[in-house]
Amino acid sequence: MSESYDYIIVGAGSAGCVLANRLSADRDVSVLLIESGPDHTSPLIAMPRGIGKLLSPGNAHVWDYQASRGEGQASELWLKGRAIGGSSSVNGMVYVRGAPADYDAWETLGCSGWGWRDMGRQFVALEDHELGKAQWRGVGGPLKVRVHPAGDALCEAVIESAVTMGTARVEDTNHVDSVRRGGFGYQPQNTWKGQRFSAARAFLDPIRSRPNLTVMTGTDVQRIEFDGRRAVAVEVRGSAGERRFGIRREVLLCAGAIESPKLLQLSGVGPAELLRGLGIALVHDAPEVGRNLREHLYLAVQFRVTRGSLNHCFTGLGLARSVLRYAFFRNGPMTHAAHEAGGFVKTRPDLDRPDAQIGVSLFSMAGDGKTVMIDKQPGLTLGGYFMHPQSQGEICIQSADPSVPPKIVANYLSAEADQRSAISLLRWIRQLAAQPALKPFIVEELTPGPQVQSDEQILDAVRRFGQTAFHVAGTCRMGSDAQAVLDPQLRVRGVEGVRVVDTSIMPSLVSGNTNAPAMAIAMRAAELITSLNKQGADAA
Repeated sequence: MSESYDYIIVGAGSAGCVLANRLSADRDVSVLLIESGPDHTSPLIAMPRGIGKLLSPGNAHVWDYQASRGEGQASELWLKGRAIGGSSSVNGMVYVRGAPADYDAWETLGCSGWGWRDMGRQFVALEDHELGKAQWRGVGGPLKVRVHPAGDALCEAVIESAVTMGTARVEDTNHVDSVRRGGFGYQPQNTWKGQRFSAARAFLDPIRSRPNLTVMTGTDVQRIEFDGRRAVAVEVRGSAGERRFGIRREVLLCAGAIESPKLLQLSGVGPAELLRGLGIALVHDAPEVGRNLREHLYLAVQFRVTRGSLNHCFTGLGLARSVLRYAFFRNGPMTHAAHEAGGFVKTRPDLDRPDAQIGVSLFSMAGDGKTVMIDKQPGLTLGGYFMHPQSQGEICIQSADPSVPPKIVANYLSAEADQRSAISLLRWIRQLAAQPALKPFIVEELTPGPQVQSDEQILDAVRRFGQTAFHVAGTCRMGSDAQAVLDPQLRVRGVEGVRVVDTSIMPSLVSGNTNAPAMAIAMRAAELITSLNKQGADAA
């Protein structure tokens, strides 16, 4: 007879750590948290700029996939966190919540309980923000949020240039007015005392010794077992071989927007024709599982600069000095998040709200900007993406064997609206770089290069240089319509005892990075689950 738990959480990433924390607070329930990757003990995870080594194919702390970018575009590498903490243990630590309008739009689509009224308070509750308490900013929460220190000359020049173009300078780029009307400033980030502050540090480490919580690493969930339409167990494979764990209440998929739909399909919940063709017994025909894939298409516009670049700090003797400075003092370039500054901007004057997020990085990459190789000469990256892509992609399994990666089609720029947005994004960044405050710094544009001028040339350049922002979402969307994979309680339609709790649930992408929203989604999900349990107890 298999060992059983009330709740089995698949994936100890940003959402999984939150759910483990919240659900195990009830000592009367048992929780099993299963993570495919290792623990978050690597020094490269703690050191913020360790991402240069972590984000590489074959690293034990990441999943690596090949994704088709779309017609006329080469495939690209997608990396997602595969460790305790998930992507929050390997990401750029950029703390962005999204706009209130994003969540209100979800509610308008029929996702009752997911508007800003309910989601805004989740962010307030999870934050311990160094800027202090405000109406929509929290202190005393489990997640440390700090803002990159002000005063850097090159960052100041970029911020001043944004102001010249009509975007307000703000203290907090996550302020509701900043994302509603536009705002530029120093980057809020998830670091603390010079080190990464992941979801694992915030939510899991403090409660890991709870007797009703079991954390299992190095273990792959192969499939969910159903009795009829009821989820009754998960089958796993790890160092101890194959095992089976019974589900007394629910299995909660927090494996991310790639692995969660993959696991549903492997378990017989997905497009009937696909599953039957692979010899998988159909539990429920759910054509939308894996569809509605949304991703931000990031464009790194790189410039040669006269001064202010940190390139010299990340190569040769400069790198050695930076690492020693980090090791002894926990400061310096190795403590920086992916962006030192940034904000939300309107790339066209006719827009009613910001349509692009810009990140200022005081470094540049060699070649096409995609390789993890620092430029030997001083450079600056003004990167960004249009925040509301209309193009939709898809994820589908290619085999009944869980070890076979899924087929991923990003389908970038398939929507005409996205093509217009990509063109206006590059033109806005170039206008930013041409402002008087940046004239003493910028020598020339490196990528895509000044020869790229016409709309057609810009689109070709975006297809060549654009890349994933690591914000994949939407592949198990929630909604009130019958086609939605999940209902607004995040329960998988057509089966019992299964919920999805990660960025898969998003009907549409939020305005910006997805790590903070993933944690807020899990906090909201925990409320829904515990409320349902309380109702059941009261009824009994």
